[in-house]
Amino acid sequence: MRTPAAALLVLGLAGSLVGCAGEPDGPGDVRAQAGVQDVTARPTQYCVGGEPQLYEATPPIVEVSPDTTISLTVPEVIADRGWQVQVFDERLQEVIGEVEVPEGTTTFDGINSSDVVPPAFYLVVVEDKGGDCGEWTGAWPVGFLRAGG
Repeated sequence: MRTPAAALLVLGLAGSLVGCAGEPDGPGDVRAQAGVQDVTARPTQYCVGGEPQLYEATPPIVEVSPDTTISLTVPEVIADRGWQVQVFDERLQEVIGEVEVPEGTTTFDGINSSDVVPPAFYLVVVEDKGGDCGEWTGAWPVGFLRAGG
């Protein structure tokens, strides 16, 4: 069982990140698709060359209809290490759930917009721990706003 504590740190910093120079040298972006919406999320943090890196990145917000499948696609390097999806409230402060993703999965479509109770929420792709930075992992938040909420 993975603890969401690391993600809380990630997300607590998301609003006040200090950016590093240039584009991230990390693994790239995460793609989120829901209905006709197709967005990319940049990492808010990642381990580069054994050093924790923070990035200024505004999470994309996707408007979704009820009962819409949400598909998340990660770079292969993240799929190889392993990842999960953490569900947060609309302020990126409270973990309200976790979704395990099968090892080696690049695209995961096991989340529906109606699975989450509040109409506004974030899904955060969180890389598994254990890389060159130990507890420090990559994180990519994407916001969702469900119609009718």
